[in-house]
Amino acid sequence: MEHSKQTQFGSSDKKDAGTSSVVNGHCDGMVKRPAGGPSQPPAAESGSQRPVMESWREDRTRSVEDNEMSLPSLAAAYTTILRGLGEDPQRQGLLKTPWRAATAMQFFTKGYQEKIIDVLNDAIFDEDHDEMVIVKDIDMFSMCEHHLVPIFGRVHIGYLPNKRVLGLSKLARIVEIYSRRLQVQERLTKQIAVAITEALQPTGVGVVIEATHMCMVMRGVQKMNSKTVTSTMLGVFREDPKTRDEFLTLIRS
Repeated sequence: MEHSKQTQFGSSDKKDAGTSSVVNGHCDGMVKRPAGGPSQPPAAESGSQRPVMESWREDRTRSVEDNEMSLPSLAAAYTTILRGLGEDPQRQGLLKTPWRAATAMQFFTKGYQEKIIDVLNDAIFDEDHDEMVIVKDIDMFSMCEHHLVPIFGRVHIGYLPNKRVLGLSKLARIVEIYSRRLQVQERLTKQIAVAITEALQPTGVGVVIEATHMCMVMRGVQKMNSKTVTSTMLGVFREDPKTRDEFLTLIRS
């Protein structure tokens, strides 16, 4: 997919907070609700907390057993691709290539086998801390869902706690779960922010991703130095310019 560089952080997420869609079985937008339930933004409520459910607790869409069952058909598909490219799958250098490519693709998309709840359940702690928490420069590798070629870059995450904090390494695990799927960068950015919001109910969350898309480098326009920057700002990160500016300044420092 050919992306244009976005540099106005926090200004592109102005959609109605009550709207949402589901892509690849995950919430692309705000919090997913049970049928007939009220629609509310994912920010923390005053007085009482709503149940922490929805998309971050969703079932896996693929299991280890599914991998084992689908591996032969995936390998056969890669054999067909090799023949379609004019290659001989029986020559020495390609004999094991379909199997290797099939197992590699399963690894590249291993995020379908994982649930956020498995990562976060034992790593959310009650803590009277209300200052900004930032983890920046998290390495990210994903696959463009339009061309099946790599997307790679860095993710910066910040949030303002609301009496609860998350183990720092778990932020990187959230990135890993959502990035190891067929993705577009815009959706990936929002999925990470919404998952953190639903799990922690913080005062606000900010996520910025800077990435290189090989579909722009290896093919198409072939722009070697292009980067795509996307952001999602929720809660006070969207509403308060000073909070947003502090976050953006700190991740650039």
